[in-house]
Amino acid sequence: MSAVSQTVLTAVPKAPVAGAQQVTIANYAFSPSTLTVSKGTTVTWTNNDSDSHTVTSSGSGPLNSATLNQGASYSYTFTTPGTYAYICSIHPFMHGMVVVQ
Repeated sequence: MSAVSQTVLTAVPKAPVAGAQQVTIANYAFSPSTLTVSKGTTVTWTNNDSDSHTVTSSGSGPLNSATLNQGASYSYTFTTPGTYAYICSIHPFMHGMVVVQ
């Protein structure tokens, strides 16, 4: 008989990613409405509303999510310092801003 070797792998939760930030979409608002982050930070928007929303740069800019249904998320990594204003293109009265230092 030959020896049998068996390896058991267990799932280890990942540590939070350094520099990751969250924005919640709820009650037709982005929260926080203004977020200040360091260059290289990934921001994730999560829609907790029953209605669909987007994360879309005001004017020209890099933010351009698909339509986010309830529970859906969109992430973007900011690599260049500056001020990034955005809206929900479905509900343009919803405004937010990310300041990258």
